[in-house]
Amino acid sequence: MTLGVVFDVAAPVETYDAVHAALLRRTGTDVDGLLLHLARQTAEGVQVTEVWESREQFERGTREVVGPVVAEVLGGQAPASVVTEFEVRGLVLPRAGVAV
Repeated sequence: MTLGVVFDVAAPVETYDAVHAALLRRTGTDVDGLLLHLARQTAEGVQVTEVWESREQFERGTREVVGPVVAEVLGGQAPASVVTEFEVRGLVLPRAGVAV
């Protein structure tokens, strides 16, 4: 099942920018199973929306890629966040050749 995840993070947008830049340096745009990553600034901080091919790939990507980078950049102090999961009903990324 394709998994969608929304993270509402209570942190300044500069914190997101630093973590995002570090992730891009480490992975480029190649994270196994990640179909979409989108972030926007909110009044409370940052909201990140991701779509993954499966829950297993999301959990592995979080454990092996995102978690270590967040810990490195933020010195082990991950900001508070609310995580909402959802089942993706439709996703089309024409230039990437993805349709779910």
